[in-house]
Amino acid sequence: MSADAVAARLAALADPGYRAFQASLIPTLSPGRILGVRMPALRALAKELAGTPEAEAFLSALPHAYYDEDNLHGLLVCALRGYERCAGALEAFLPYVDNWATCDLLRPRCFERRPAGLERRAALWLNSPHTYTARFGIAVYMCYYLGEGFSAAQLEAAAARCCGDYYVDMMIAWYLATALAKQPEAALELLEGARLSAWVRQKTIQKALESRRVDPALKERLRRLRREGR
Repeated sequence: MSADAVAARLAALADPGYRAFQASLIPTLSPGRILGVRMPALRALAKELAGTPEAEAFLSALPHAYYDEDNLHGLLVCALRGYERCAGALEAFLPYVDNWATCDLLRPRCFERRPAGLERRAALWLNSPHTYTARFGIAVYMCYYLGEGFSAAQLEAAAARCCGDYYVDMMIAWYLATALAKQPEAALELLEGARLSAWVRQKTIQKALESRRVDPALKERLRRLRREGR
C-alpha cells in the first residue's frame, strides 16, 4: 500500500457532517483541508498500519494534503518504538503541524519514561518561533515533567515564552494551571510574581478555578489574586 493508497483509505472514512463540526473547532484551517475522519477510525487505521512498510512510506510523504492525514501521521509517530527514532520523526513532522488539534494529539509513548535528552529537546521546541512546535514543547513539560523530573526552571522557561500568540499562550496557561494542582508551591510563586503577561495569568487562574484537582484553599488564594488583578 502506497502513501496515496493510505490517503484513499482516509477519504473513504470521511464523514461530511463531522467535517463541518471539525472546521468550526479549528478556525486556523481551511475547511477544504478537512476530510472529517473520526478519531476512533483514525486510531484503528494507525494501529493496523503501525510498524509496516506502508506506515514508513506514509511517514516519508510530507507534507500531507489533509488535516486527517496529519493526524494519522501524528498517531503513527507516537507509536514508534525507541526514543531517538520517535524524536527524529517528530523533528521532521513538527514544522508541518498547523493547528492545535494535531499538535495536542502528539503524546509519544516512549516519552513516558523521560528518556535522556528529552528535557533538552523540550526546551528547544518550546523556544521555537513556530507556534505549534513551541506549543508541543510546553505540552512535553506538562505531560511528562510535573511529577518526577520536575524543576521550577521549567515553569520559568514557559513563563519566558509568553508572546501574545494565542495558541502558545493558551498552552502556557494550561500548563501552569496543571502545575497548580501538581506542583502548587512553585506554580503559585511564579503566578504571584511579575513574570507573566496579564492575559496568561488570568487565564491560568480561570483554568485552575475550573479544575477539580486544585486544592480548595489554593483556589481561595487564586480568587484573591484575580480580584487584586495580579
